[in-house]
Amino acid sequence: MFDISALLNNTEEPSLQLVLLTALFSFFLAGMITFTYEMTTRGTSRPDNFLQALMLVAIVASTVIQAIGDSLARGLGMLGALSIIRFRTTLRNPRNIVFMFSSLATGIACGVYGFEVAFIGTLAFCLTAFLLYLTPFSKNHDLVGNLKLELNREDGDERRILDILKKYSKSYALSKYTVFNRREQLVEGEVSTKKNGIASYEYSVSLYKESEGWELMDELYEIVGVENVRLSFSQKDENEMI
Repeated sequence: MFDISALLNNTEEPSLQLVLLTALFSFFLAGMITFTYEMTTRGTSRPDNFLQALMLVAIVASTVIQAIGDSLARGLGMLGALSIIRFRTTLRNPRNIVFMFSSLATGIACGVYGFEVAFIGTLAFCLTAFLLYLTPFSKNHDLVGNLKLELNREDGDERRILDILKKYSKSYALSKYTVFNRREQLVEGEVSTKKNGIASYEYSVSLYKESEGWELMDELYEIVGVENVRLSFSQKDENEMI
């Protein structure tokens, strides 16, 4: 029977079997974390580079920790060597940062031969991630739309636009506003200028239902002076924030 305790008797000079066991165990736990990230991440795209990084960083961390051991001199030397390397990759998604840190912590735990701590911590982390995936905290069904329209200030009523937005959207915000004081058009072969104040509005709206987008546009077109109504929707993929 394979006895792990026999390999842990001399951790200052680890044997080849212990080094190999640490690397394999780090790889196994990192695989659990990567599988959890893959199964609990909502989005259409899958960042292959990030998934590979989750697998590899645990092995790197365990190797570095084993190489340092209990030597202060090795630790200072490793710190100086790593300071030469500049990591310019930025993780803008907090969830991705947590997963990367989890894989790194697993490698460190394996590097100090805390296999039980590494396994239990990784298991608890993965189970919690799956539980959060089933809760409303991970669901993002808000349909965020971009509404653009033009309004003739002489004929239109801006207050009616706001009333319609309140009716169909959870929230809305004016993101862009442009005023055209003069408008040129071709009349009988000549260019004439009309001083019809035209205002261009652009709103960010969060609708209750996707089907209500048509009703929203229909009611906006009923307002006198409203023209060129355009409504587009997009749901941001969380993997875009790597």
